[in-house]
Amino acid sequence: MEGTAAARPASADTAKVSEPATSATPAPPAPRTPEARAAAHSTAQGAAAPSADVQKPAPKSPAPKSGTGKAPSAKAPAAKAAGTTARSGTAKSGAGKPPSTKAGPPKTPAADAGPAKTGGAKTGGAGPARSPRTRKATAAATGATGANRAVPKRRATSAPKVKVRPAPPLDATDRERLLAGAHHDPHGMLGAHLTDEGVVFRALRPHATSVTVVAGGLEAELISEGDGLFAAVAALREIPDYRLRVRYGTDEPLLVDDPYRMLPALGGFDLHLISEGRHEELWRVLGAHPMTHQGVTGTRFTVWAPNARGVRVTGDFTFWDGTACPMRSLGSSGVWELFLPGIGEGTVYKFDVCAADGTHTMRADPMARRTECPPNTASVVHTSRYEWHDADWLARRGSRPIHEAPFSVYEVHLGSWRPGLGFRELAEQLPAYVRDLGFTHVELLPVAEHPFGGSWGYQITGYYAPTARLGTPDDFKYLVDRLHQEGIGVLVDWVPAHFPKDDWALARFDGTPLYEHPDPRRAEHPDWGTLEFDYGRNEVRNFLVANATYWCEEFHVDGLRVDAVASMLYLDYSREDGEWSPNEFGGRDNPDAVAFLQEMNATVYRRCPGVVTIAEESTAWDGVTRPTDVPGQWGIGGLGFGLKWNMGWMHDSLVYMSKDPIHRRYHHNEMTFSMVYAYSENYVLPISHDEVVHGKGALVSKMPGDWWQQRANHRAYLGFMWSHPGKQLLFMGQEFAQGAEWSEAHGPDWWLLDPSYSAEPDHRGVRDLVRELNTVYGRTPSLWERDCDPSGFAWITADAADDNVLAFLRYSADGTPLLVVSNFSPVVRHDYRLGVPDGPTAWRPLLNTDDKQYGGSGLVEPVPLHPE
Repeated sequence: MEGTAAARPASADTAKVSEPATSATPAPPAPRTPEARAAAHSTAQGAAAPSADVQKPAPKSPAPKSGTGKAPSAKAPAAKAAGTTARSGTAKSGAGKPPSTKAGPPKTPAADAGPAKTGGAKTGGAGPARSPRTRKATAAATGATGANRAVPKRRATSAPKVKVRPAPPLDATDRERLLAGAHHDPHGMLGAHLTDEGVVFRALRPHATSVTVVAGGLEAELISEGDGLFAAVAALREIPDYRLRVRYGTDEPLLVDDPYRMLPALGGFDLHLISEGRHEELWRVLGAHPMTHQGVTGTRFTVWAPNARGVRVTGDFTFWDGTACPMRSLGSSGVWELFLPGIGEGTVYKFDVCAADGTHTMRADPMARRTECPPNTASVVHTSRYEWHDADWLARRGSRPIHEAPFSVYEVHLGSWRPGLGFRELAEQLPAYVRDLGFTHVELLPVAEHPFGGSWGYQITGYYAPTARLGTPDDFKYLVDRLHQEGIGVLVDWVPAHFPKDDWALARFDGTPLYEHPDPRRAEHPDWGTLEFDYGRNEVRNFLVANATYWCEEFHVDGLRVDAVASMLYLDYSREDGEWSPNEFGGRDNPDAVAFLQEMNATVYRRCPGVVTIAEESTAWDGVTRPTDVPGQWGIGGLGFGLKWNMGWMHDSLVYMSKDPIHRRYHHNEMTFSMVYAYSENYVLPISHDEVVHGKGALVSKMPGDWWQQRANHRAYLGFMWSHPGKQLLFMGQEFAQGAEWSEAHGPDWWLLDPSYSAEPDHRGVRDLVRELNTVYGRTPSLWERDCDPSGFAWITADAADDNVLAFLRYSADGTPLLVVSNFSPVVRHDYRLGVPDGPTAWRPLLNTDDKQYGGSGLVEPVPLHPE
């Protein structure tokens, strides 16, 4: 009968072993009637009632192409306290147009956007900006360019007015570029500037009716210059610590910090490292970061767009009108920066990028650490507050090299493993299931944000953000933490080979090929309709290397399985003659990709002890798992991966198993050839998601014969796989012989395990076998201590093609042998003779895949075998 059995010598020691051994963000305010306008601003003087907090639905982000959207209409009930009116919500901007006094929804953001509402701590906002002055009441209200404080209705007599006169007009070209969002230095025109004639104040506040500079006990009302610009020269000898009081229509004015009085919040050393492509913690300096800068609480926005004419930040805090928030270019680094006081966690935003031809596109932040849930595409300001509880796991995970340790992997697509569950719900079920089956690791199909669910996560737009479909970044950390607490390692699929063409993401980010290669013959991947990264550009390589480190350090993942490595290494991958360009030496290999992979692996292993990188590489490239500092046959170092998928073993063995047993004799070499190259790399034996989709059928469905024979072949194949040199990987659903192909729409057929549906051995028996295989595997060093050492393997019978039989020995580090015998025919072979090493006086069976408890015939009795 088909089956794989394992045995080891019986001895006084082994006789004592009883166990077997192997073979939301609130919406912007709607236009209000005069009667309702009293709730438009938080003006709490004294103690406002906490019950005034009102949560509203989050506004939608702009459509991917236009980047604009209508501000939804919503009214907030007002709560009176101490003769004032308070309204809660996340911090919002005062840069938009004030609410109309007419009831009804706004027509467009530009026409009817109103000053944003105030924000409180309940919504996760950053809170009010700090002020050197003491006030009795401060209501946190976020402005598009500052933390807005509503002016109390009852105020002391107005402060003395500073005499002002019109400011010198801006250069016509500068003014045009500033208003068009195409100026590299808005801070040079806006804010406060000391001149011989006094201090020139200038503010860009579209839709405002008045802007007044407030500095201590002095006030200076600015003069409108049109188009939202307000400016004046005040007779002052130095620039004071000031704020702006902005009025929209007849509403109460808002007191805000001016972001254009702020110095850059990004240091010169960071900019130098970014330009050099050597910033290993790139996620800490680019993107959106809540912080306190110059004593003011807000968020620093930074983005790399070297060829843009201008960049503006926009979001729900401006009703998606970015006019008031132009960013500045920081020298030759290509980085644009703006610190916005009052903006805090949970704020939804995008970058409005002006290309060289003057066209604008709304772009998601490439460095966003949190995103909206697809199909929405905006980025979300995020600060992690998660507290880890896996210190013990991290301390011991690098105790021995991974290729000398047990390593069996359960591959999971989180979105379909249990459809409908998020990260936190999965954390209550997945760790227990994986631990019960005995796998040492889980491998998660890509969890980074991706717009198209049917890509399974392999077309990524948010490289630094776990997908919002399943929860927040801290929710994902919770899942990883729970897996670690159960003693299970976490591997994540990582995709640095290509990215999609969505015009709101990385493609032509600043109007030019920036992340992708400028040569069209190298930029577009012919198989997937995606773009390939330009690995020769320092900043792009830095973006990817830092991203690999980010997942390992920030999310404590234990390994990265790198997708599609072969497509990176070869310039002619899936390309015909004339469709690709050779390298500088006239060859077809990609030296830039080689250098990138070497740098990525070296950086990850240096910064993250105990982490493993795994290559999905389908060719015979030399030295995939050789260290980067050890030269090979071409005189260059290896790529530096820890492990590599053995695609050859997978393909050959499945071809053999798909044949009828009577024809397998003609394909016997398919099962033996893998040992010719088994020690050229450190291998993983993968039965992955790629082998159970697109018409390939599930693993059990690949086997010939009736249902009984299919299950027998399935069990024998799993036994052969677990005993073959190399680590193991099995995709979800195959552990219980699911007969249908996997689909991301519904996931595994869990109902097959229901006792009321099937007989005990049909599916639950196969699952029991997988559990026992992992148990025996973990307890038997012969199966993993010398996985990558030729001395750990020896053939016993490799040429019994007519019998469909294979037999070999595995050895542990101390020389203990394990005998593995596989019979891939339905013929019961009694008294089958095999040569075994001298020394052991008996061989004790550890596991037989044909046992009745797994659904087999049970013909082989578990009794010791004695050599003749």
